[in-house]
Amino acid sequence: MSACSGGCSGGCGKSAAKPATDRRSLLRTAGAFAATLLGPGVTLYAFGGEAKARPQNEPASPTKRWGLLIDLNKCKIGCTACVTACNDYNGLKSSGLPEIDAQWIRKVTLRDPRTGVERSAPVMCQHCADPPCVDVCPTGASMKRADGIVLVDKHICIGCRYCMMACPYKARSFVHEEHDDQKVNAPRGKGTVEGCTLCVDRVDAGKNPACVDACAREGGAMIFGDLNDPESEISKALRAMPTVKLRADLAVKPAISYANL
Repeated sequence: MSACSGGCSGGCGKSAAKPATDRRSLLRTAGAFAATLLGPGVTLYAFGGEAKARPQNEPASPTKRWGLLIDLNKCKIGCTACVTACNDYNGLKSSGLPEIDAQWIRKVTLRDPRTGVERSAPVMCQHCADPPCVDVCPTGASMKRADGIVLVDKHICIGCRYCMMACPYKARSFVHEEHDDQKVNAPRGKGTVEGCTLCVDRVDAGKNPACVDACAREGGAMIFGDLNDPESEISKALRAMPTVKLRADLAVKPAISYANL
């Protein structure tokens, strides 16, 4: 089955789905099917620990599981380099109305009421292994690639916003206005939902997400890589320090981990 030029930014691998017997299974299957049909993209393979891009006509590889580790001891309170980089790279501009502005990544301040210790934490789409946004999407616009990156296909998003209600991380935004200065890498459309894509086009080209590169210049709180590769920098770091996931009790298996939270 060949991929068409859908509005999503990356491709999905093919997988055989079992017959759906309930609404949850049906929606999962619909999301996976849409992803297979609509997702042009590439696969990254690691050779000697180095990521290399694959040709665009090849799907994302299920052997990969992209993720982030954020060390809050290195994340400075007041630093917004990751937010600025995300906005610049994806063409997200302020409308003057904060309540309707897109927030693909945001900084939140966490305070321990017992000790008064504060931490600054970037929060974005957690790219869950079992994403609730995909489960509730009636059209399959919310989709998960074979490598774990969660995306929205703008061509079939109807703007129902069920995914926004289902997301426990408040990581999706609704596009309220027309945009005539969009970036090629981040198509946007009035009446659709959007969120962090992990800069999927950069990942498919063998690069880090824009926020990770910006953070590296400000203290290096973020590590990006393949969670399935035991020799990747992120896998080694996860084994070396205790980490937590936001709302781990929900069992959605986020790909984003936090150290020193």
